[in-house]
Amino acid sequence: MRPHHHLDDATLMSLAAGALPAPLAVVASAHLERCGECRQRLRAAEAIGAALLEQTQPEIASVQRDALRDVMLARLESEAPVDAGKVTALYADTVPLRDGTDPDRMPAALQPYFGERLSTVRWKWIGPGMYCTRARDMPSLIMLKIAPGKSLPVHSHGGSELTQVLQGSYNDALGLFAAGDVADLDSDVEHQPVTAPGVPCICVSALDAPLVFSGWLARKLQRFVQL
Repeated sequence: MRPHHHLDDATLMSLAAGALPAPLAVVASAHLERCGECRQRLRAAEAIGAALLEQTQPEIASVQRDALRDVMLARLESEAPVDAGKVTALYADTVPLRDGTDPDRMPAALQPYFGERLSTVRWKWIGPGMYCTRARDMPSLIMLKIAPGKSLPVHSHGGSELTQVLQGSYNDALGLFAAGDVADLDSDVEHQPVTAPGVPCICVSALDAPLVFSGWLARKLQRFVQL
């Protein structure tokens, strides 16, 4: 299924420039594995950035192109896993689009942090029907598993949030987010995700600031779940 919700242009430009914080870059990379449209837009962002760089610092641009080419050649000759925490546009451009034949297999960008398969993730209970796990060495990168028909508390964002749906789906004021979709949110968005009937919704999220809950009970519980 083709994604219907995509990365924002500003996110792609930051990724292409190597300026996106590492947790957000990991989630963006997981989306790029599934989304050919965003990969094309990323290539366009790279081209724009390269043109601007050549206009201002042509010698530096040439050195960077040579370095990127060397990295690509080394990667093609090696079977070692990519460090998704240092994801670049070059990585995203070389990852093949998944066909969905093995829904249990984790996107390559997430495997260094959560393992190869969703079925082997060790979950921590955070509330009725709600579980989470945090990435090794990157606590702001989290994976959530929410039972069908559950409503998360109404919240906004203290900064940026990227959420990639891996299995299942949820609805909020922005629409239906199913497997492959990404929610690219900022502090202007307030929403209340509600998981759809059927199977649990599993997603991976990266935050650069804590969530902002509107309800007093959710605010009280926030320090325990650390979201």
